[in-house]
Amino acid sequence: MAVVEQTVSLTEDTLSRIQDELRALGLDGWLLYNFHGNNPIAARILGLPAMTRRWFVLLPAEGRPVAVTHRIEQQPWTGWIGENRPYLAWRELEERLADLVRGRQVALEYSAADAVPYVDLVPAGVVEMLSAAGARLASSADLVSAFYARWSDEGLASHRRAATTLHAIVHEAFARAAAAVKAGETITELELRRWIAGEQAARGLTVGAEAIVAVNGNAANPHYAPTAENHAPIREGDTLLIDLWGKEEGDDAVYADQTWMAYVGAEVPDRIRAIWEAARDARLAACALVRQRWDAGEPVTGCELDDASRSVIVQRGFGEAFIHRTGHSIDRELHGSGPNIDNLETRDTRRLIPGVGFSIEPGIYLAGDVGFRTEVDVYMGPDGPEVTTPNPQTELYPLLHPDFGR
Repeated sequence: MAVVEQTVSLTEDTLSRIQDELRALGLDGWLLYNFHGNNPIAARILGLPAMTRRWFVLLPAEGRPVAVTHRIEQQPWTGWIGENRPYLAWRELEERLADLVRGRQVALEYSAADAVPYVDLVPAGVVEMLSAAGARLASSADLVSAFYARWSDEGLASHRRAATTLHAIVHEAFARAAAAVKAGETITELELRRWIAGEQAARGLTVGAEAIVAVNGNAANPHYAPTAENHAPIREGDTLLIDLWGKEEGDDAVYADQTWMAYVGAEVPDRIRAIWEAARDARLAACALVRQRWDAGEPVTGCELDDASRSVIVQRGFGEAFIHRTGHSIDRELHGSGPNIDNLETRDTRRLIPGVGFSIEPGIYLAGDVGFRTEVDVYMGPDGPEVTTPNPQTELYPLLHPDFGR
């Protein structure tokens, strides 16, 4: 039998802030549910590990929180600041839940029609059980943004360090590729990817660090990864994409994620430059809209930024080649649980609130020909949106130009 030793760590301060948000949203409570770690959001809000039995916690808009927990897993609830109603049999569980939620509108990690998959974590059977018990259900998506996806001060500091490190590594990688080509030496996507991985680890990005290194048609696959069996040399006349990400150790550490591009030549051909500029301008359009809305004191959603970015690429004639969302939430996970910059794969209508971060990474992918992506990270700070990626790329780097790198 598994023994769980960690104890619950919800504080009065966090509870008070959650209750303020619940009242602002017009909700009666937030119902947290977990079973075998299937809802990491609920587990982190309470500071609990995975357990082998189901538990529910109602954080009400008014009054004390109530936990419904299994009798054989009581130790983790030591220090719990609310009421605990243990159960043993399934009938007891359903009775206690019905008493807790009947007639109340409660939020949970659920999204109607799976609209936002990152918060659609509660099983359909649990949703059915709660509905049958008389609960009126709402999505906790906005609560998740506010209390799970927001970066801590240390998370922001770690992200800045990671962003600076990635910026240095990718520019050294471009210089390494340029030097090899100029010297007539062979350097491949796989070799450069392995070098980047070594530098990430050596410079402290030891969690989830990886890179995509892709030339020409390989870059037209957004999730391409060079392998020992499948990789290409980097040659003069190639278009080169490097996407790299990673974070430091630490519970609150936040990822940085960047994509940069270069042309392996002295002068960038007009066609290549035009496609690059379409992707770049799409990135700039999304960044401009979030700043405009902030300055006007108006809310902005992830789906609206996706529309702003996508419209640029459509106008340039490459709409069919932009085959993914404009960006994703970033927090302790590379693809976080906050608002995504998406009105393609999903319609993410969540507001971009202070404290959350995300990528802006439009792309153009011409299968069998060439692919482009340009990516920066954005943090919604106290003074508005901030592009945290150092010196964002504005021109396609001509790696063999005499002045490149000076």
